[in-house]
Amino acid sequence: MTPFELDRQSLLVLDKIVASATAADLDRPTPCAGWTFADLLRHQVSENHAFAEAARHGSAADWESGELGADAYASYAASVEDFLKAFSEDGVPARQLRINTFGTFPGEVAAAMHLVDTVAHGWDLAKALDVPYEPVAEAVTTALQFAAVIPADPEEREKNGTFAPLVAVSADASELDRFLGLLGRDPGWTAR
Repeated sequence: MTPFELDRQSLLVLDKIVASATAADLDRPTPCAGWTFADLLRHQVSENHAFAEAARHGSAADWESGELGADAYASYAASVEDFLKAFSEDGVPARQLRINTFGTFPGEVAAAMHLVDTVAHGWDLAKALDVPYEPVAEAVTTALQFAAVIPADPEEREKNGTFAPLVAVSADASELDRFLGLLGRDPGWTAR
């Protein structure tokens, strides 16, 4: 399956989590240090629209302008629809897309980058709500392979501002836990 198709399936998993959130949940802490559920959801809305703009125009002017408005779920769902529509257009997998500060990549690589975000933030949001997270197994495998090439150097991660330092997990940990560790998440995190 292509990274885009795996991402589409993963967004369906994430949709159920976001749809279950109430207005009271928006202030819950998440595994993303300093970010509430609302902060993380706003980030997802921003990213979804920016990836869509990059797919349509080669780059996006703003990667942080997402708004939740009065209906956080509706804003999130609209951003997912925008992303899916843009990445479904003919030629996107081969098109060169500028992705935030990371550089320019073929659309298929950009879809894999978005998949990493979807799988990771799906886990983040599920943990914040203390609900089960059941990601698509092949999506986790693909996201893990992609995450394995993210530089491990803490200084480079800090300079980039995208990923926390690696979190050590056991060699026999699940693919999801290894993926989370590569992105600087503690698989044992709980809202305290």
